[in-house]
Amino acid sequence: MTANGSLAGLVAITAPCAFVNGISAFIIGAIAGLLVCISVAFFDNKLKIDDPVGAISVHCVNGVWGVLALGLFADGSYGDGINGVAGGVKGLFFGDASQLLAQLICVGVLIVWGFGVSFLFFKFLDKVWGLRVKPEVELEGLDRDEMGAYGYPDFQMIKD
Repeated sequence: MTANGSLAGLVAITAPCAFVNGISAFIIGAIAGLLVCISVAFFDNKLKIDDPVGAISVHCVNGVWGVLALGLFADGSYGDGINGVAGGVKGLFFGDASQLLAQLICVGVLIVWGFGVSFLFFKFLDKVWGLRVKPEVELEGLDRDEMGAYGYPDFQMIKD
């Protein structure tokens, strides 16, 4: 979780990095570090999604947080002239709610497009190819079935 907290901070600051000051970057990263811990527990325990490394929490949840953080923490010092718009980019905490609205629309499009296209693709792939392995292979681990050897022989649960 320590590594995931660090990665979550890096993911979260990626979107707003050109528009926020150092203190805001620290706050965004600190929130991301806490958010990843809450998110991992939510996806694992409540939704029962098998995500052993917390990739959904690190990349999806904190990617969305970073996009929204731009709409909150942009202080207007940066971004003058980008896309032909005069004046710096300001977020909600610095007097402009319109940037947060734009970021919310962006998140909505990302969710609809990203989830929608992925859902359709994987449904199609499941019908054509199949996505699951046999239950006995899943219990044994994919290393033996796909690679012919155990990836972690000291932790194997099935003896040959």
